[in-house]
Amino acid sequence: MTDGLPERRLPTLPVGNESRIGEAGSVAFEPFFRSAAPRLEDGEADTFVPHVVAWNLTKRCNLACAHCYISAGSWHAAKDELSTSECRRILDEILELNASPMLILSGGEPLLREDLEELASHASSAGATVVVGTNGTRLTSERIDSLMEAGVQGVAVSVDSLRASYHDRFRHGGGALHDTLAAVDRLGAHGLDFVVQTSLTRGNRHELRELVGWAEGKGALSFNLYFLVATGRGEGMTGLSPEENEEVLAELAELEAEYRGRMMVRSKCQPQIMRHVVDGHGDSPLLNYRTRCPCGIHYCRITPEGKVTPCPYTPIVAGDLREQAFSDIWRDSTLFHTIRHGELGGKCGRCEYREVCGGCRARAHSESGDILGPDESCAYEPSGDRPLVRTEREITYGSIHEETLPWTDEARDRIARVPSFVRGVVTARVEGFARDRGYRQVDVEVMAEVRRSLPVDFSQKLPFFLRKGGDA
Repeated sequence: MTDGLPERRLPTLPVGNESRIGEAGSVAFEPFFRSAAPRLEDGEADTFVPHVVAWNLTKRCNLACAHCYISAGSWHAAKDELSTSECRRILDEILELNASPMLILSGGEPLLREDLEELASHASSAGATVVVGTNGTRLTSERIDSLMEAGVQGVAVSVDSLRASYHDRFRHGGGALHDTLAAVDRLGAHGLDFVVQTSLTRGNRHELRELVGWAEGKGALSFNLYFLVATGRGEGMTGLSPEENEEVLAELAELEAEYRGRMMVRSKCQPQIMRHVVDGHGDSPLLNYRTRCPCGIHYCRITPEGKVTPCPYTPIVAGDLREQAFSDIWRDSTLFHTIRHGELGGKCGRCEYREVCGGCRARAHSESGDILGPDESCAYEPSGDRPLVRTEREITYGSIHEETLPWTDEARDRIARVPSFVRGVVTARVEGFARDRGYRQVDVEVMAEVRRSLPVDFSQKLPFFLRKGGDA
């Protein structure tokens, strides 16, 4: 029972392959809670782990996109950015807290940082899974080679339309679509995994199905649809109405089911898709998420100047890495403590889907100034008297799975190289597979069998966040 109401639990689902890769761009900043928060209690360190860190390395960009949350552009200077040595020190601090995070290097346009490959190599050689978010216009064959040599395992490129008249105007760059599409072809030729990012507006809403089909045809690992959060330069834009969002989310949920096993289809900054999945797609791997908004829980952002915020679309600052260690900010920030332990307000707080959805915290803050407030982009009006919807917790992303079978040293070494945010569910899947077949221990041969049991496309080419684990 919760709040006097019975709970409605969803079935445990087979493990899927997930990632969260942010796109280039970022946001303006303001101070927030300055008093010290309580330190994490015993056991909380295992619950709140920085599995994914998005790092806006620069505000410099060769484009000036209409929605950019960091208001990036060519007029920004490099003088306020963290230096290479500062970045290396911060990387080491992150790795001390989590030995195998996913690190998203973006901007602005991160390819404008001359030390991008140096930073990527430093992180990847120490155990991080490194991906890059870029507008794609500067991804030459030579640059793709250098990124791969530095250990970069995935790239996110932004494609908002297959019509140059729209994409170039939205990104404020003549010829931008031509250059980005050429880069997508180069990524495929070089064998570097990539995802396609699209920012949703009324101007491209009708292209959704065409864009998803195009991305799958090009070999994208995932198609990520971003819903507007009015921050940065996007503060002057108007997103879709709640009713229009509902229509798009219903279509996106259908596309997720249609392309499952071939390409992931995801909503970003609109966790309300979970209600559609819960009610109509009970076999979706999306239900393996513990929460659809990981900001401040499993995820955070670093600004070019070294500020830490819950996510790229939330400008409120949890701490300053030029004055504090990453671990101190992650563990002691009052802002993060509020996000982790505070009660949601308004209709999000009384909604029966609050644990599988909970609304977008960045949008709640941008609209009301309250990071725990309601997300008014949602058309659903909860009555407050329906059973709470929950998923089973054993195989959710970010959770730890205790080994129940013996593992050989080689198998354990391989699973340790899987990024931390999916390692628990991968471990559970491997052990479940072994147990079902009567194996008494997990070795590399068992892990190879698990790989072959994945959907056909992924069995031929594992996503970057699983490939590091060998045959896992």
